[in-house]
Amino acid sequence: MLLKTLPPDARPREKLLARGARALSDAELLALLLRTGMQGKNVIALAQEIVSKFGGIAGLLHASPEAMKDIKGLGPAKRAELQAVLELSRRALAQQMQEKPVLQTPSALLDFVRLQIGAKPYEVFAVLFLDTHQRLIAWEELFRGTLTQTSVYPREVALRALHWQAHSVVLAHNHPSGQVEPSHADHSLTSKLKAALALLDIQVMDHVIVSPSQSLSMLSEGVF
Repeated sequence: MLLKTLPPDARPREKLLARGARALSDAELLALLLRTGMQGKNVIALAQEIVSKFGGIAGLLHASPEAMKDIKGLGPAKRAELQAVLELSRRALAQQMQEKPVLQTPSALLDFVRLQIGAKPYEVFAVLFLDTHQRLIAWEELFRGTLTQTSVYPREVALRALHWQAHSVVLAHNHPSGQVEPSHADHSLTSKLKAALALLDIQVMDHVIVSPSQSLSMLSEGVF
């Protein structure tokens, strides 16, 4: 079915203008970016196929260039646009956290971390370094592990915190399994890093755990 044969309120662009972006499905939003489909498949059908293949928008935006090249109908220009949208989202959230205390907008913090590392297929341990007003100074991915474990060295975290002259930090890592409940190892690591950084008068404010579709703040959950 061609888009022009659909009722106006079912076409992504008209639907967005009439009801707002939140009214659109993931596939419809993606269709707006793609703009055109391919022979025998309109843009909404193509978008739905792409979303399904990558397990959602987050999976698509974090997919490697090689993986996206395998999608018929997703050429270099469209792949570049998707990467640009992701980077704009990251920068917008980073700017928000540079201007306001990170813990003042916990949803932005969770969204930022999930966009950065949520869909990676391997574990990543990262740190947000904060100033005296809990505003973001820098974000760094410090350690990369396997699908099941990551080796994190407190000494390296401390050195980077001193490098940035951080007053406090937020720890972050992803769970490629999709579950974000903190494990015993996560609790142990948090305690270890809190103790190590406390010797330098650097406070650990939170530990965020993310997956492609979920995020958890150990502070907000009362388990920090």
